[in-house]
Amino acid sequence: MYLLGYDIGSSSVKAALVDALTGDCVASDFYPKSEAPIKALKPGWAEQNPEQWWEYLRHATHSVLAASKVSPTDIAAIGISYQMHGLVAIDSERRVIRDAIIWCDSRGVPFGEKAMNELGADACLSHLLNSPGNFTASKLKWLKENEPESFDKIYKILLPGDYVAMRLTGELSTTISGLSEMMLWDFKENRPAKFLLDYFGFDESILPEIKPTFSEQGRMTESAAAELGLVAGIPVTYRAGDQPNNALSLNVFNPGEIASTAGTSGVVYGINGSIDYDPLSRVNNFAHVNHTAESTRIGVMTCINGTGILNSWIKKNVVPEGISYAEMNQLADKVAVGSNGVTILPFGNGAERVLQNREIGCSMHGINFNIHNRNHIIRAAQEGIVFSFYYGMEIMKQIGLEIRRIHAGHANMFLSQVFRTTLASVSGASIDLVDTDGAMGAAKGAGMGVGIYKNNDEAFGTLKTIEIVNPANDRTPYLEAYERWKECLEKELR
Repeated sequence: MYLLGYDIGSSSVKAALVDALTGDCVASDFYPKSEAPIKALKPGWAEQNPEQWWEYLRHATHSVLAASKVSPTDIAAIGISYQMHGLVAIDSERRVIRDAIIWCDSRGVPFGEKAMNELGADACLSHLLNSPGNFTASKLKWLKENEPESFDKIYKILLPGDYVAMRLTGELSTTISGLSEMMLWDFKENRPAKFLLDYFGFDESILPEIKPTFSEQGRMTESAAAELGLVAGIPVTYRAGDQPNNALSLNVFNPGEIASTAGTSGVVYGINGSIDYDPLSRVNNFAHVNHTAESTRIGVMTCINGTGILNSWIKKNVVPEGISYAEMNQLADKVAVGSNGVTILPFGNGAERVLQNREIGCSMHGINFNIHNRNHIIRAAQEGIVFSFYYGMEIMKQIGLEIRRIHAGHANMFLSQVFRTTLASVSGASIDLVDTDGAMGAAKGAGMGVGIYKNNDEAFGTLKTIEIVNPANDRTPYLEAYERWKECLEKELR
């Protein structure tokens, strides 16, 4: 018996086929092999065509089926992880009206800020746990004001994972966790956020049906099965945004547990057992996958947009052609902690929540043409990403989260010795590097949703720890480098 997981990212779509009994991944693949295109028609904009996500998913599915030799009839359930906060608008014929406005698009910022000012911080924070900010609801308001002909065609709004679930099952649905990331869930009233819907001028009917995160959310249609090489009737039994799903993948479910990821964007995500929030709304709060009205589980998240994308930019524009990421990591390791005075602020991928939705761009400081080379820039980029993580972690600590142990997948930026040692040393937390990824986690989430696993400990009891990274014995140079970085940031913010 097998479980199929999908991770719908902005760079690629990954599929993983997991043996439900052993927890082992028998095959995985992703598509496209180069990073998926993001349309930036204007500065601060970011769009993708949802039809391309389906195309990528089809290629990845065919690949894992061919590699594994698993019969589609042996697949018990499907789980979906997806890039958060995107806006997919469909008409009554279930056709996409326009390209999706994705997570790193900044155009909703002024609408979210205006809502916060006019509705009041107390109302927004006590009900939504966040400012409306640059989330899906604010993106939809931009659409209403700037493309009224598109807005008038809307039958339902969907998140990227909701769209993929619709393509698989024909069903239109979302989850409480999904509505909370749209900024359309009212935690105080335990229902969709009518006060914000009314303020923005949205009818509640544009929201799809709400399904539990772990539940049967529809079954694969004949047409979808024919396209994917699967069989009709396989249930979709789990769906979550990529960051709650990353936490699930690392078996992070309970208060005090911390997960981190560093792909295109970077995240530190902790579980809070009470409803609380940063009064400046610099960190995000969403319903975690196991949140209920009776048992509070809030995912507190600091998100940095410019993480792996900065590393990718360095690879494309600074190092010689043909140098791999692994070789870049080796070059970074040739430079001492602190990059000999070079500091990089990694905020070049849209408005940053941790900076109160300001868009300050990426900047480099302290470069001396006589002593610095590309190795210093590579290391300073990785350190700058880590320091942006810790800047958000300091805010998370202020609202009561303890950060002593971080769980992370052995992937992306965490493959760099410089990156993971710097994070452990500046934060003082040890890091458990685990052999998992979002698609594998989504597959196991599907196993929980279909009842193969009775709880998360049973689902994730087979996780394998690859390495435990402890802080350096002498944290001083890391903390000094962080303080210099923070001084540069504060000057930029003045």
